Amino acid sequence: MATDLPVVGTHKRSERWLVTNSMGLSPNCGPRREAAVPDIIVIHYTAMADWTAARDWLCNPKAEVSAHYIISPQGEVVQMVDEDQRAWHAGAGSWGDVSDVNSRSIGIELSNDGASPFAAPLMDALCDLLPAIMERWAVPPARVIGHSDLACGRKIDPGARFDWARLMRGGMAIGANATTPITVDEGTFRRDLTTIGYSADFDFDVVLSALRLRHRLGHKGPLDGWDCAIVADLAQRFPVQS
Repeated sequence: MATDLPVVGTHKRSERWLVTNSMGLSPNCGPRREAAVPDIIVIHYTAMADWTAARDWLCNPKAEVSAHYIISPQGEVVQMVDEDQRAWHAGAGSWGDVSDVNSRSIGIELSNDGASPFAAPLMDALCDLLPAIMERWAVPPARVIGHSDLACGRKIDPGARFDWARLMRGGMAIGANATTPITVDEGTFRRDLTTIGYSADFDFDVVLSALRLRHRLGHKGPLDGWDCAIVADLAQRFPVQS
């Protein structure tokens, strides 16, 4: 069990910082397959109340799970896997044509129990960390996604309390600009979903819920014209890259 792992960054308001590498903290990693380089960033929550327990679990060989970074509620950032290595955070799932998401992504774990608001220092730290990673690996905002996006139904993190709007305002994620509902057409909706990255292999209701969790939080009921407008807008402006 890992203990006393070095903190490699602490966010302070009005002071930007870049996290430095601190390799070898988690053994749960390996080379990226087929010489892949990361072009996706996946955001998770730990689903644990104690962030140090989550950090230690991500560094425990028995867990067989890891991430590149974990951010505490106080804004402390710990790097557990070097960015050029394949961390084990995404599991089964896909984004666009990418089925081995671990080989193509950077994973960031946020300390949150899944029901509470994300702490302000944590969000401040994330909003400093993300642009640096995006710049290093040329990751566009459209490829900053949640675990729930690539693993619809199986995962819901970073969940309903995560502030995607803040990331959008900072150019670190995308959102829809739909201004009016359109005609409901399930076939077109399904096509547009795959255009923006969601897998066609999921049950329709499952992927609809995943889309709403990200882009239309709190809405329930059958597919409607706003769902179709949101996805049509995203498909036009942000078709997924292979």
